[in-house]
Amino acid sequence: MRSLSSLFAALVPWMVVTAYAEEPRSIAIQNDSGTKVEIYWIPPGPGKGILQSSPFIYNGAAMSLNSFVGHSFEAREMPGKSGKCLGHDMTCRVSYFTVNKNDEQQIFIDGNFEIKHQDNKSVARESAKELLDDCEAQVTKHAEEDGLGALEAIEELKKCVESGVAFEVEKANEEVSFQSGIRKKMAESYENYTCADYDLPTSEAEKNTFWDDGTVVRDVKILMDRPASKVHIVKNFISVEECMAMEEAARPRLHKATVADGKGGSELSPNRKAMQAGIRIPWDLEKDGNPLTTISRRVYDYVNHVLGMNIDEHGQEDLMSIQYEGRGENDAAPDRYMPHCDGDCNAMQFKTGNRMATMVMYCTVPTKGGATNFRNAGLHVVPEVGTATFFSYIDPKTMKMDSGFTEHSGCPVVEGEKKIVTQWVRYGVDKENPWDSFNTLGIKISDMEE
Repeated sequence: MRSLSSLFAALVPWMVVTAYAEEPRSIAIQNDSGTKVEIYWIPPGPGKGILQSSPFIYNGAAMSLNSFVGHSFEAREMPGKSGKCLGHDMTCRVSYFTVNKNDEQQIFIDGNFEIKHQDNKSVARESAKELLDDCEAQVTKHAEEDGLGALEAIEELKKCVESGVAFEVEKANEEVSFQSGIRKKMAESYENYTCADYDLPTSEAEKNTFWDDGTVVRDVKILMDRPASKVHIVKNFISVEECMAMEEAARPRLHKATVADGKGGSELSPNRKAMQAGIRIPWDLEKDGNPLTTISRRVYDYVNHVLGMNIDEHGQEDLMSIQYEGRGENDAAPDRYMPHCDGDCNAMQFKTGNRMATMVMYCTVPTKGGATNFRNAGLHVVPEVGTATFFSYIDPKTMKMDSGFTEHSGCPVVEGEKKIVTQWVRYGVDKENPWDSFNTLGIKISDMEE
């Protein structure tokens, strides 16, 4: 008969895994090591690590991972084509990290292959230290210049800290209030329900305003207005003539739509059923009033109106024509686009040359289906001919990306056709560094490790 101690030893790994399974956590891993990296989960007890990175993370790229509190991972440096690594004596370096109980966990692997584990609490501690250091410097300077006594210096330090803490608490309360509102909205309108309810109208606007581009004043409905997450509806954004010009240019180039394959390329996927065609804009014809240049220029003007990032046409992606066809209620695989993000939506730092905003313009709308859902924000957009949906996923001040509120989907098109014109907008591209010099992971192709 097995002893109690041996039985307990056998049960411990199972008990640990069971406890972890009750506390899931999402983590984001940023590889800035200068080389490719593999991530392995280290299971409890003996046994080899299990690869999680499918197969690796490029230098400069990020990876999201769903895990559990207490799970440990190993980051392994991969050798280059020479078979050598960047460690001492050309050995391959390794580092380790363990998922903790805190939220918003981010793992940064630096050039020395050292790991910085950041989460909501560590960020709060760093912010507190920065506040105290700033206040101390401010009071010290004042004391030297004005000869403050000890009690006066303490009182000024107290006021400085109180002011800073009050500001941080105000921001935290606003975030809590917003998150609470989002959860309520999500409870009322889940993805499947909103797509199935063909009578569900566009979500109510937080604010109604207008945009005057110097020639036309357009109504704008602001559905969401957060620093890194904005969703606007712009009325009368694209004309019938402009839609016709785009459709004519796209007709001979239409092909099945693809999605990013997670390895830097693209592939066909059942998650996205549609036809598409990219159209290169003839900017040399802009002075002649070419309708395609007019569409694109209007997009960049609106992006700059909202974000103020001085975007222009140089190096940007082609204007995309995307077409969905409805084949009736009984179609088992209707044309649609499953939930996705157009750019990074992991709340991490923006990577130069990547997407940061999208404009979707509606030329033909279906009689049933085809709405757009921003499910994490509880928003539902019913397409209207000539209208555009603008959404951005970057904070222009901090250059941090959206944390998932602009994840969106295209509901199945059931009856009729849905024809849209889409412009994905990038920041940091130009004539020398155009959009196609970056892969679908957002990595500069010329900078990838040989």
